Amino acid sequence: MSGMASDPNNSSQEDYIPHYLQKEDPFASKLSREADIIAGFYLTIIGILSTLGNGYVIFMSSKRKKKLRPAEIMTVNLAVCDLGISVVGKPFSIISFFSHRWMFGWIGCRWYGWAGFFFGCGSLITMTAVSLDRYLKICHLSYGTWLKRHHAFICLAIIWAYATFWATVPFAGVGSYAPEPFGTSCTLDWWLAQASVAGQAFVLSILFFCLLFPTAVIVFSYVKIILKVKSSTKEVAHYDTRIQNSHILEMKLTKVAMVICAGFLIAWIPYAVVSVWSAFGRPDSVPIQFSVIPTLLAKSAAMYNPIIYQVIDCKFACCRSGGLKAKSSLKTSR
Repeated sequence: MSGMASDPNNSSQEDYIPHYLQKEDPFASKLSREADIIAGFYLTIIGILSTLGNGYVIFMSSKRKKKLRPAEIMTVNLAVCDLGISVVGKPFSIISFFSHRWMFGWIGCRWYGWAGFFFGCGSLITMTAVSLDRYLKICHLSYGTWLKRHHAFICLAIIWAYATFWATVPFAGVGSYAPEPFGTSCTLDWWLAQASVAGQAFVLSILFFCLLFPTAVIVFSYVKIILKVKSSTKEVAHYDTRIQNSHILEMKLTKVAMVICAGFLIAWIPYAVVSVWSAFGRPDSVPIQFSVIPTLLAKSAAMYNPIIYQVIDCKFACCRSGGLKAKSSLKTSR
């Protein structure tokens, strides 16, 4: 009787056929040709702006590489991840959208899925490290006295190893990369969760270690920072100018990090929600036309960061120049 009771659950998983096995050609576009062309132009613009913006950030940082603070080194690493997504990944999807089908077969699909997940995971873990750095720097002042540049490079090695491990795990047989339901892009095979308990374990592990846990650390860090800043603003005003200037710089770096994290999460959370629903919801319940929108939004995340750097840098420069003018005018009046 117990064997008969377990049969329906087992058969429902065994009988489930993912979208990429239901038809002979899993790489044919399920969108209209017009929609593919619009998506292709959209990604082309995003790719160009992202490549130029992140390339500019890396170039300018290289000119003062010996003067970069640990937090700035992390920011450069984030630009490297964004540039990697733009240069390595976007050309594949752009060509495929304009061609109205995925043009690079299963090998290209797995490479594209790996590269996208590798650089995306690298970006999120870098932002997690930055948020922890900001939290310790603002909320535990003694931390900043021993932090050196070589600690930042050790952290970078850990970040790249972490991203490499999780992006490569699917190739060990516990997961896979597969075409998106609309056919012209590839991603992690979220649909394995519909097929087996092992698939569910794989998807849950990815969600926890590459999304939920890093996001929780980021939210915790910035909530603590906000609370700390509110309580310490008056205290800093009593210190000398050098300490006040250092505090202003640290807050500028913190604002950059907060806005970057917010932009990244806003871009990726809709895609994560759709992916989780695809994995654990009713099979094939996400409309194909709807699934492409979060994907395109997530691909735009690499474009935001250079804009954020420049806007906050300009605002900081204006505030600094305004303060200098105020000081000079005060001296003149005296």
